Amino acid sequence: MPVPWEALIPFGLLTACFAATGTLFRTLKQAQNDGKDTRYSLDDFERMMLERDRRLTGHFRRQRTDPIAPKEFATNSVWQTERVP
Repeated sequence: MPVPWEALIPFGLLTACFAATGTLFRTLKQAQNDGKDTRYSLDDFERMMLERDRRLTGHFRRQRTDPIAPKEFATNSVWQTERVP
């Protein structure tokens, strides 16, 4: 049975399009995460630490090495307050 060589051109185009899209998507995700890989299967504690890091640094993937938090952190709370009448 002969090989249909003319089918290899569309197959190569489709493969190249999927590879380019996947590479672009991964590059964009890494750029959003400060060049680090995407995190999967996060539990509640890890989400809580990511939120704490976001409140401390402004980005959820960065961390600080200062032993004392900045003074804005005292009023930058996760808990939303309601206006009491």
